[in-house]
Amino acid sequence: MKDLRFEKLAKNLIHHSTKLQKGEKVLIEVEDNGFELAEELIKEAYAVGAKPYFYYRNVRMWKSIFAGADQELLADMADNDLHMIHKVDARILIQGDNNYAEMANLPIDKHNLVDKHFSHPRMNAILKKKWCYLLYPTYSIAQKANMSMDQFEDFYFDVCTLDYDKMSKAMNPLVELMGKTDRVRIIAPGTDLHFSIKGLPAIKCCGEFNIPDGEVFTAPVKNSVNGVISYNTPSEFKGFTYENIKLEFENGKIVKATANDTERINKVFDLDEGARYVGEFAIGVNPYILKPMKDTLYDEKIMGSLHFTPGSSYDDCDNGNKSSLHWDLVLIQTPEFGGGEIWFDDILIRKDGKFVLSELEGLNPENLR
Repeated sequence: MKDLRFEKLAKNLIHHSTKLQKGEKVLIEVEDNGFELAEELIKEAYAVGAKPYFYYRNVRMWKSIFAGADQELLADMADNDLHMIHKVDARILIQGDNNYAEMANLPIDKHNLVDKHFSHPRMNAILKKKWCYLLYPTYSIAQKANMSMDQFEDFYFDVCTLDYDKMSKAMNPLVELMGKTDRVRIIAPGTDLHFSIKGLPAIKCCGEFNIPDGEVFTAPVKNSVNGVISYNTPSEFKGFTYENIKLEFENGKIVKATANDTERINKVFDLDEGARYVGEFAIGVNPYILKPMKDTLYDEKIMGSLHFTPGSSYDDCDNGNKSSLHWDLVLIQTPEFGGGEIWFDDILIRKDGKFVLSELEGLNPENLR
């Protein structure tokens, strides 16, 4: 039986996320699974007079290619994809992995090579287009979330089709406050971190680029970060799950990094010069996402969380740090995860995951659901 919720989601992606117009070209990419949603996207693209293109990839086959690929082959593959990306106006990626850990046995050095010569050039081009990225409900992702398939599908459609217009309006006071803020301090168990965001824009994310969505981000002044942060959320990265990540900063640079595999995580941060600096600071507010599921797309939006991201900054909030890495690592500050505080210029704005300033209370979960 056809699931009408995919039809509703497709309409949101075409009309709200990408705002696709008559005559525009949209590239619809599917990774492993997602054909039911892709079909609805194609129908809706035609309905608005747009031109849909379709691209499919299988992660296991890609791993086989990457395992033996050298710099020349990866650059040629990137050029081939860039040819299509440059032709379209928008791109929607549906990731429906059969096995979220499929890339786990690809060596980290090979991952770094792929990032530098294939993934990063493609991403730079995609970010100049209208784009949207989302997962497709599979047994693999349901297992990551520790849910039955029925449970995960209900959760999936709750977070993907919530009222993002309402969220957008509630974010405006936080955007305004961050735009006036100089000094930020983050306090949590094992965490005492301070940095400046002065002069850098605050940008709201409310269903236009990522689905699900729900964050306001900026970036730290590159050399201003000092202190320590202990992330309490596992992070699956390149097929390996990192836990107990702790980073120590001096004048913006990661000078010490430890985790459940300290040697491996330091290889990640040794990718290039910018990998040991931070390109993003963001506050998560999605009221339906309450606990981690080892998927960054969801975990970075957790209500009461923040993420502090080693690697490249975004062009629309450029703090001067460039890298082939952009790794969103998440700290949850709700009582269940140890609590914590966020201070802006010596004013407490959020405590234990709840906003305490009256102008920001619209972002608390009871007001967004």
